[in-house]
This record gives sequence, C-alpha cells and structure tokens, in this order.
Amino acid sequence: MTQSKHPTVAILGAGSMGSAIGRALTQSGARVLTSLEGRSAASAARAREAGMEDASLDSLAACEFMLSIVPPAVAIDTAKRMAPMLERASVPPLYIDCNAINPDTVREIERKLEPTGTPFVDGAIIGMPSSPKFYMSGPHARRTQPLADAGLAVRVLDGPVGAASALKMSYAGITKGLTALGSAMSLAAMRNGAGDALLAELAESQPALAAWLAGNVPRMPPKAYRWVAEMEEIAQFIGDEFAEHRIYEGAAGLYARLAQDSDATDALERFFDKSR
Repeated sequence: MTQSKHPTVAILGAGSMGSAIGRALTQSGARVLTSLEGRSAASAARAREAGMEDASLDSLAACEFMLSIVPPAVAIDTAKRMAPMLERASVPPLYIDCNAINPDTVREIERKLEPTGTPFVDGAIIGMPSSPKFYMSGPHARRTQPLADAGLAVRVLDGPVGAASALKMSYAGITKGLTALGSAMSLAAMRNGAGDALLAELAESQPALAAWLAGNVPRMPPKAYRWVAEMEEIAQFIGDEFAEHRIYEGAAGLYARLAQDSDATDALERFFDKSR
C-alpha cells in the first residue's frame, strides 16, 4: 500500500466520536471521507464541520485506512456492508475495527473480511471524544503508524487480533460497570429513604469514589442506549461458564431501562448534583 504524507482515511460512523476523530485528522492535513447516507441532519452537519467529506462507499474503500466506529450491535453488519466494495478495491484499505466488541466478535469480523483480501487490525478506543487513545493489535497493527503521524494517540499492543478488544472490554467493564453499580444502588437508596445518608457516607468515607460517581453518573443518561450492547459484549467476553457474566447482563438491563426512564435519570442527576 502506498501511503502519502497525509493519509486518506475513511470513517464508518460519523457520530460524536467519529466526528471528533475526523476533525483531529483533517486538522493535521489528512483527507477524511465518510458516508452520510441515513444520518440525521445534526450528524451530517457535525461531520461537515469536522472537515469530513461525504462520499460513496466505493470511494471509502479507495482510502488508505478505514476506521469502523459504530455502535457495537452493528459492527458485524457494517463490515458485511463494506465487503463488496472492499473486494472491488484495487488496493484495499487497512480496515481497523475500533468498536466496543468482544474478541470473538472482532475475530468474526476478520473472518468475514478475509475473502476480500483486506488487511485487518483490531482497534480499541479508550477516552472521551476530545482525547481518545487508540490501542491496536494483530499482525498489521504497526501499519497504523501514519495515523499516529497524523495526530492520533496510537499505542500498538504486542498481541494478536483480539488483544485490543480484550483491553477495551476489561476497561469498560470496570468504568461503565462502576457507573451502573453506582446508579443502581443510588436509585435503590433513594427509593428506600436512604439517599441523603448514602451520599453523606460516601463523601465522608469514600471521597474519591463519591467524586468519581458525581462526575460520571450524570453524564451517562444520553449514552445509556449505546451502552446496552456494550454490556452484552462484556458479558460474552467473560463467558457463560463464569457466574460474573451475569453482572453485565444486569448492567445491560439497567442501561436499557435508564435509556427509557427519564424520571430515574433525572433523579440520579439531582442526587449527584447535591455532592458538588
């Protein structure tokens, strides 16, 4: 693959994370393409403001790099949708799956793309859209260096396809699992008249935890619907043979409920506002 000084990058998924990454790349001089087909007007405007160009799927497949940054539930379908275009590409791009999926899912995507001759990298994004870090694994991971040169924080893991996704599952299992735990117990305390006492006790005996929850739980409601599939992926990552996988099935159920229950999320926001 011949790479220019400023790479051409296709981003599948122009959501908040995809657009933020697109902006970082375009500001460094890279050309960034995406497909805005079916996207909302707000998403399309955000992508264009980031300097991303609306392009056909065949044009995306002609880029040097392709980053898949979509909801976990559609990661496989996204790869399947791109497969015909990748097969037609004279030089297929380096396909980097950056989704919050478990190692088995990422290996399934690799298998689906294998007949197209597309080189594959297992990627994981950790961090907020304003400062994401990219972990890469697999035999082609070191080929992502031009993305680092273009301003992305890239860290190559010494491991096979699946290693980066395992890191993402483990990290998100702790951070988003803790957000779920704090939300669940705070709601239970409030329902039973112990909310203020819980908040006071956390502030006194667990000040670091109280501050962490106050900073993270109120930011969760708009993302709850996206975290359902991620919790399910984490449960699969742990494995049905281990009882603890049920922790994350429960977290998925909690986030599914909170995505629909504005009374509960409003109560959580008011609850943690008291601790600030």
